[in-house]
Amino acid sequence: MRVLATIRLAIRALRRNKLRSILTMLGIIIGVGSVIAAVSITTGATKQVEDRVASLGQNVITVFSGSFTGGAMRGGWGSAPTLKPEDSDAIATVSNVVAVSPEVRDRDQILANGLNWNTLILGESPDYPQIRNWNIASGGMFSDQDVRSVGKVAVLGQTVVDQLFPGENPVGQTIRIRDIPFKIVGVLEPKGFNLFGQDQDDTVLVPYTSHMKRIDRRTFVNSIQVEAATAKSIEQVQNDINNVLLTRHRGEQDFTVRTQLEIAQAMTATSKVMSVLLAAIASVSLIVGGIGIMNIMLVSVTERTREIGIRMAVGARARDILIQFLVEAVLLSSIGGLTGIILGISASPAAKLIAKILDKFEITPDFLAQFASWPTYTSYTIVFVAFFSSALVGIVSGFYPAWKASQLDPIDALRYE
Repeated sequence: MRVLATIRLAIRALRRNKLRSILTMLGIIIGVGSVIAAVSITTGATKQVEDRVASLGQNVITVFSGSFTGGAMRGGWGSAPTLKPEDSDAIATVSNVVAVSPEVRDRDQILANGLNWNTLILGESPDYPQIRNWNIASGGMFSDQDVRSVGKVAVLGQTVVDQLFPGENPVGQTIRIRDIPFKIVGVLEPKGFNLFGQDQDDTVLVPYTSHMKRIDRRTFVNSIQVEAATAKSIEQVQNDINNVLLTRHRGEQDFTVRTQLEIAQAMTATSKVMSVLLAAIASVSLIVGGIGIMNIMLVSVTERTREIGIRMAVGARARDILIQFLVEAVLLSSIGGLTGIILGISASPAAKLIAKILDKFEITPDFLAQFASWPTYTSYTIVFVAFFSSALVGIVSGFYPAWKASQLDPIDALRYE
């Protein structure tokens, strides 16, 4: 009951000066709201990057053609053709490898249905959709027999279908790549843009042997896509692949083995740094809010000196006075924190709604148009931390004024005018 009575007294004291209490809470509201909004935007951006990396497939390891050294000339990974299909056969024997696809890349003009389109031609194995976690929308994937027989078959991405076969089902029809006819056996599900800003659907898949012998006439592959059995086995598979290729390449490190985790970490590093920086900047508002609370509580102690003296005269102890003023400070910061949380969570959706409305009337500023497409993600953790921080600011800021009030001499307090 004493706790409830103290809270009621604190609320009554704050209601006496409503405007001053609201202005005092404003610093906490801005601080908490800014922290939540900033972290939500940067966390959403990080999650978007992670989702796009995940769209490349699960537990994926990529082996790139490596470097070269010739006299005084040197080149980094991808600068020399060092990988061959036989390397992928050797990788397939590694423990915990469940799928392997040698990859040959090239851009070329394709013709079909009286139309033409420049697109990415990928030479792959039948395991490629499994590695990339990419389903077939219609038809099917070419087979191992097509790879062995250097078959003239192709699987199209949705963008290619839209450009060459608008409104049609292309399965069973023919496209021409460098005047070579390829029968369409399947269409991939739409996948959208990847984290590098490339349209993944603007793709044609053919057997890698067909690409190497019919289209490009080469003996090497650009890279090898590998899927590990589990996330825990990725490191073991990466090390084993490295050892196998070192043996095959006579100890020369002319290749690079990269895991999906390494790519994700590299792509999300910047957004995570920005998240910390924005949160740190926004936290300054919390400190300013705490100073405001301390200032107002000191003013309140001075204004209510006589009231404190009367309470002490009728039996209130120093501890009771300290708790009363401390509760007032915590209430100020907690209410401000809750309000800031609500504003912080609703700020991003509200801004997006405004951007959409303005865009409908074609008056959206460029920066707001970009913001409208940003994802936001608010975790319970950041909400809890923000609220706890606001309450802690109230305790820290209110302790000195509360202690000062509790140390007043009752006789001097009663004489105060």
